[in-house]
Amino acid sequence: MVNARPLPSTGAVTGVVEALSFLRDADFAQRRFERYGNVYQTRLLGQSMVFVRGGAAINDLLAQPDATEGWWPESVRQLLGNRSLANRNGSDHKARRRVVGQLFSAAALRRYSPAIVGLVDDLAGELQQSTGTIALVDRMRRFAFAVIATVVLGLDEEARDALFTDFEIWTRALFSVPLAIPGSPFARALAARTRLLGRLQQVLEQARQSAAAGLPLSGGLDLLSGGLDEAGLPLTDDDLVEQLLLLLFAGYETTASSLSCLMLAVLQEPDLLPWLQDELNGLSWPPVAEQATPRLNAVVLEVMRLNPPVGGFFRRTTRSVVLEGVEVPAGCVVQVALAASNRYRSTAASADIGDDSGDDLERFRPQRHLAADDGLTLLPFGGGERVCLGKALAELEIRLMAVGLLKQVRFSLEPDQDLGLQLIPSPSPRSGLLVTAQPIQSSSRMEPPGDPA
Repeated sequence: MVNARPLPSTGAVTGVVEALSFLRDADFAQRRFERYGNVYQTRLLGQSMVFVRGGAAINDLLAQPDATEGWWPESVRQLLGNRSLANRNGSDHKARRRVVGQLFSAAALRRYSPAIVGLVDDLAGELQQSTGTIALVDRMRRFAFAVIATVVLGLDEEARDALFTDFEIWTRALFSVPLAIPGSPFARALAARTRLLGRLQQVLEQARQSAAAGLPLSGGLDLLSGGLDEAGLPLTDDDLVEQLLLLLFAGYETTASSLSCLMLAVLQEPDLLPWLQDELNGLSWPPVAEQATPRLNAVVLEVMRLNPPVGGFFRRTTRSVVLEGVEVPAGCVVQVALAASNRYRSTAASADIGDDSGDDLERFRPQRHLAADDGLTLLPFGGGERVCLGKALAELEIRLMAVGLLKQVRFSLEPDQDLGLQLIPSPSPRSGLLVTAQPIQSSSRMEPPGDPA
């Protein structure tokens, strides 16, 4: 701490003006980073907040997990619930994370893959038969929810559809003002949460009845119960349903955002699809693990670099820490600004990779990720020991959806729509990404032996 620099501050007192700027200005953090440096403090509606960007500061933060704890805004804490592992810290958090993580293990993903392929084919079939304008964002959101609700939790279509409506209401208010005024988004979200927990309680009870009758469980709930036994955690039903609610969010929102932004890039960037199609033409459907997809991987990384599904993540310091040479006192809420970080490369890093292009990071250029070292620190799903639980499932879904749809369906953008992104709770095209669709007549669709990747 001896040589650490003091924490720069914007000087905001109440944070009202800062909060308005935060909500209205997509470059809020970027402008202040340019003025105050990569670590600075401000205030948003009375809440002191330290913003950080760049690999050096982020790596310093993640390297000191014993000096930080998880933190969420009050609206998120209330809507997730105080039993949710997202709101827990220390050994309590780690034990529950190990249990819930069983649903996203490598073995679980192998189990889910054939069913996800089936859902991709179902969606491709619906799109091929459509004759009018399609809001592709809505289809992506429903697909992502179907995967986590049906493939992972084992819900039937009727139960899944009942959950979806309430889940959308709940999700939209996660980062709202936490005032339960009748008719407000937050009040509607609290009511939706009560209904969601009731339905998830029914899911648990049905799973118990099936297990007692010796019937196989749909989805992965048997992995969850097995993890509970292994960890020796005597969780109550109220505790379990809050973990299931978190699972729905972890496996849904980030995936839906990434899928929507991926399809937007494919349709907006004129040179992207031909470049990507060269690789897709060499893939079978469903793809197998042995088939490499470096171009697709690079496209996905570039999409999530420019529009990370998690715009930032929070930590609260439990003791003083030094981030890129700046001292951050104990008790500070730190927000890692991922979108700003992904557009920033230090002068030293640029020199190391021979890049002096300046504004290159504002361009959509997936080829940068084919290099051995592009000098970037990308954490699209957060980082450290609290990285998004649904990360592995999201990556699998995105790959399968991209290959399956782009090999079977040709899309055309409808004119006169707003392709700008709404950012809360996750980036998504404002007009819903309106398209028309046509089937691709191809002999490349085949059923190879082996498990899909």
